[in-house]
Amino acid sequence: MPLRTDGFALEIIARANPKGALLGYFFGPRRHERPRLVDSTGLLPDQAVLVGRFGHLGIRGGSWPLLGQEPVWDRSAWPTPIFVRYEELTGRTFHVQYDDHDPARRIRETPVTPGLAEQGPTDGLMGAGFVEQRLTALLE
Repeated sequence: MPLRTDGFALEIIARANPKGALLGYFFGPRRHERPRLVDSTGLLPDQAVLVGRFGHLGIRGGSWPLLGQEPVWDRSAWPTPIFVRYEELTGRTFHVQYDDHDPARRIRETPVTPGLAEQGPTDGLMGAGFVEQRLTALLE
């Protein structure tokens, strides 16, 4: 996917639903040339600089080109993580779990004690522009 200034980042789409909600793992470093499918070989989920749910408009609009499908895909190695939602108004924190087959279907929300429980990917559905901005900042 293109970054906002210059260069590209690599993403692996781990889950998708027919309505365009996706779960992705996004990787650095900033690449000066468009990545190829082979560049995803050997990447692991814990190496991602950003993990999140996002919409499909960057792909549908053509600005995020698809590189292809990983020939050997182990779905269990790329789990749907537990997301963290923080309510600024109340100060409460929640772990949010989504269906492993549908990144748009929330199945559980559990209140947690602040602290280590607040570590993890942030809950929310990111737009393509937000992802581009966030990754640009993370990879600068």
